[in-house]
Amino acid sequence: MSAGGSTKVIVIAMMANLGIAIGKFFGAFVSGSSSMLAEGIHSLVDTTNQVLLLVGEKSARKKPSDQHPLGYGRESFFWSFVVTVLLFSLGGLFAIYEGVHKLSDPEPLKNYNIVIGILLAGVLLEGYSFLMALKEIRVQNRFGKLSTWFRKTTSAGLLVIFTEDAGALIGLTIAAFCVTMAKVLDNPVWDAYGSIAIGVLLVVLAGFLAVEIKSLIIGEAPSKDYRPDVEKILGERMPSAKLLRFLALSIGDREVMLSYKIHPGEENDVNSLIEDINKVEAEVRNQFPEVKWQFVEPDYKA
Repeated sequence: MSAGGSTKVIVIAMMANLGIAIGKFFGAFVSGSSSMLAEGIHSLVDTTNQVLLLVGEKSARKKPSDQHPLGYGRESFFWSFVVTVLLFSLGGLFAIYEGVHKLSDPEPLKNYNIVIGILLAGVLLEGYSFLMALKEIRVQNRFGKLSTWFRKTTSAGLLVIFTEDAGALIGLTIAAFCVTMAKVLDNPVWDAYGSIAIGVLLVVLAGFLAVEIKSLIIGEAPSKDYRPDVEKILGERMPSAKLLRFLALSIGDREVMLSYKIHPGEENDVNSLIEDINKVEAEVRNQFPEVKWQFVEPDYKA
C-alpha cells in the first residue's frame, strides 16, 4: 500500500465522518433520540481518530535519529492503538451509558422522518468511505482472503479505517432499525436499546483492533517469509555460503528489518567476503524495497 493511498483513505474517512457527525447531532437535537446521539458521538470519535491516524502517518515518515536509530515507523502503530482506546471509551462506553440512562427515563421520539433521512445520508457517506478503504486493501492484499489480511497486515492505519467504516455501517443499520421500532411500536425503549447495541458493537470492534495492533507494537514478524528469497540470493552471489540464523521484524507500515548470520563457506579473503556481503544486501534491497534495514554477520560456526 502506498503512503499516498493510505493518507487519501484516511482523509476521505475524516471528511465523511465530520459531515455525518454534524448531521447526527442535529438529528439527536430535534428528535431526542439516544441512538442518534450515540451515533453522533461515534462519528465525532471517528473524526478525531482519523486526525490521530494522520499524525501517526506523518510521524512515521520522520528520518532516523540518534535517539531512534531505526526510525519512527512504529509511530503509526502507537497512534492506531490510541484510536482503539478512544473507540472503546468515548465511543462504546458512552453509548452504553446513554442507553442505560434512557432506559430509566425514556423520551418519545420526535421528527422521525428527519432522523431516517440523516441516517440514510450517513449510510451513503460511510459507504463511499468503506468502498475507498476496500479499494486500497485490494491494492496491497496479497493474502487472498480479507480475514487473513486483517490478521496479517502491518498497515495499521488502513486496518483502523476499514474496521471503523464497517462498524459505522452496522451502527447506522442498528440505529435505523431501533428508531423505526420506537416509532412503529410507540415505545421509546427501543431507542435506548439501539444506543446500548451500538456501544457494545464499538467495544467489541475496539477489542479486535487492540489485539491486532498490540501484536504490531510489541514486535511482529512480517507476513512475508523472506528467508527462501534471501537464501536464493545468497546462493547466486556466494555459492558456497550457507544461511544460518535468520530474523525478520516489522518496524513500521511496510518497513522491515532483517538480521542474519551466514557461513562464508570457501570464502577466506576478508575484503572479498565484505564485497560479497554488500552485493547480497544490495540485491535484497533491490528486490524488496520495504526492507529498510539489514544486519549481516559472517560466522564460521555451522
